[in-house]
Amino acid sequence: MAHSKISPIEGSRRILEDYHIDEDVGFALPHPLVDLPDAYSPWTLVARNLPMLIENGQLREEVEKLPTLQTDGLRGHRLQRLAHLALGYITMAYVWNRGDDDVRKVLPRNIAIPYCELSEKLGLPPILCYADCVLANWKKKDPNGPMTYENMDILFSFPGGDCDKGFFLVSLLVEIAASPAIKAIPTVSSAIEHQDLKALEKALCDIATSLEQAKDIFKRMHDIVDPDTFFHVLRIYLSGWKGNPKLPEGLLYEGVWDTPKKFSGGSAGQSSIFQSLDVLLGIQHNTGEGSPAEFLQEMRDYMPPAHRNFLFSLESAPPVREFVISRRNENLKKAYNDCVNGLVSVRKFHLAIVHTYIVKPSRQKPTDGRKSEEPSNVENRGTGGTDVTNFLKSVKDTTEKAFLSWP
Repeated sequence: MAHSKISPIEGSRRILEDYHIDEDVGFALPHPLVDLPDAYSPWTLVARNLPMLIENGQLREEVEKLPTLQTDGLRGHRLQRLAHLALGYITMAYVWNRGDDDVRKVLPRNIAIPYCELSEKLGLPPILCYADCVLANWKKKDPNGPMTYENMDILFSFPGGDCDKGFFLVSLLVEIAASPAIKAIPTVSSAIEHQDLKALEKALCDIATSLEQAKDIFKRMHDIVDPDTFFHVLRIYLSGWKGNPKLPEGLLYEGVWDTPKKFSGGSAGQSSIFQSLDVLLGIQHNTGEGSPAEFLQEMRDYMPPAHRNFLFSLESAPPVREFVISRRNENLKKAYNDCVNGLVSVRKFHLAIVHTYIVKPSRQKPTDGRKSEEPSNVENRGTGGTDVTNFLKSVKDTTEKAFLSWP
């Protein structure tokens, strides 16, 4: 066999590299660049000063004055990701501005054209998505220091103080904590191929452990992010123009398309980690029109193409669940069920987070005189445009059904 010269560890590394999965940070972008070239300083200047420009009522005027810059000078994946992130922030700020009813339905050509060009090069949509604001929006304060919340910052900010820093960085640290689960996936496939029960059990245990660690980090959201600020300020800037009554037709990208386009806002459904584990463990969500399975499938269009391809490749990998069932091995069953339990636990916690950050604040009047939306409209709408409580409950229930038991 020609491939026997590659050790399993080398083979795993090669698979991960092929799909742009980093050894240390998983699906996150390793070492994001923090500065655009000088030619793009007009973008940088607006993107770095969004809260102030919005507060002073100058944001839209400044965006409309921006020169139409060519994207040819943005060479290399990381530079393009940084520019996409900056333009994503500018676009969200331009459309939503102060988060009131004064919504723009047209993105001016000077932003729309380069943004859509870049999006096409990256295979990402022209809206701020999870791949931007979570996976590519970070730096270490001390480059030699640890990957901890205290030693990290985000590259751009929306109004709302440190709310987006807390929300995006905790989400990123959850990704990183769960990344050993992704690194274990090639080992799982190899162990099934070689019928190595011990190696499979160990790889499944590694996945379960990393999910426990991810949940522990997820819990920090409560300490760091204020629910009222998240709901009444940040959530507005993360909202998309699909399934959103404020932009029922979508957004017109001037100079690019003749008709408005609909795109979902950033959503945890755009994280490749949990979709990967669903595929790996054979967890199949409810299907049909408007179903969780349909939404999750659609969210793959918001992932970097290499990560989308990784999910696609997993779908043709040897099925773990069937293999474990066929072996009737108690240790394997326990290891598999521990993985399912880890996913259930994260999803239960996600439901609790949604209750704290969306459902509860939607029922309360803002404390600072802001006009509240009608609770019926927003109570269950996530930034991705879904009925978020029902969606997450369905996903959690399906995950629970995956537990294996035999007489």
